[in-house]
Amino acid sequence: MSKSKSPTWIASAAVCIVLGALLAAAGGQGSVTAGGIAVFSLCVAWAFVFNWIVFTPSWLSHTEQYFDLTGSVTYLTVTLAALIFSPNLDTRSVIAGLLVAVWATRLGLFLYRRVTRDGGDGRFDEMKFDFWQFLMTWTIQGLWVSLTMAAALAIITAEDRVEVGVIGIVGIVVWLVGFAIEVTADRQKTAFKQDPANEGRFITTGLWSWSRHPNYFGEIVLWTGMAILAVPVLSGWRWVVLISPVFVFLLLTRVSGIPLLERRAKKRWGDEEAFQEYTKSTSVLVPLPPRS
Repeated sequence: MSKSKSPTWIASAAVCIVLGALLAAAGGQGSVTAGGIAVFSLCVAWAFVFNWIVFTPSWLSHTEQYFDLTGSVTYLTVTLAALIFSPNLDTRSVIAGLLVAVWATRLGLFLYRRVTRDGGDGRFDEMKFDFWQFLMTWTIQGLWVSLTMAAALAIITAEDRVEVGVIGIVGIVVWLVGFAIEVTADRQKTAFKQDPANEGRFITTGLWSWSRHPNYFGEIVLWTGMAILAVPVLSGWRWVVLISPVFVFLLLTRVSGIPLLERRAKKRWGDEEAFQEYTKSTSVLVPLPPRS
């Protein structure tokens, strides 16, 4: 373990906490309160605290086994807390809570089964033995949950309730389309990997023939739908919560999603003509007909 990078990990964790505090302050305006504190802010704080709680036994055991599952449980507990402590729930807030719960449950089970089946997650091979880097990763997950579901939290905790209306219906439809794409893509890839004939190969069928990362496209679309659903109840600093789909897009296309997987794929199959042809003819993110 190199100690030279410890200040970097500490600084990164500190930045995450500051960003979370700013989000809590902005989203807390116009939020219902519990004990004199904005419920929106309390939920953001819990997202961080819960991850730190689970980090402790994970560090002691040097395991990433529960990392992805913890992310999903964080979504669920934050959503439940928001629903419990927000009075006078309306149709929009209940729908937002249900959509987040459905997504988090499905994704959490999918990721947990995958890491259990694979015996681990290669991303954590080194960091789970570096205290500050590992803590920073769990702190980032707290920020990830907070930023991703910021629009949903704004809906559930809003002081002012507004009928779903046309904008709300559009948001729900967009969310459902994104969710369907993400689920379909994940199922197609899982089925592909379970076929012994495909061992060591890359998928080029189904949605994966139109996009190299259709599951990520679906996730971006569904959180865009949630942001649309939130628009009628936003005002003042609460407009900041529209960062949710922007954050998801940047995270998946610039940070830990596509760049990481593209590097891995190129390292593994980059010399193969079939892979080179696939990357040339297939869209990186948005599903489009293959280029000839």
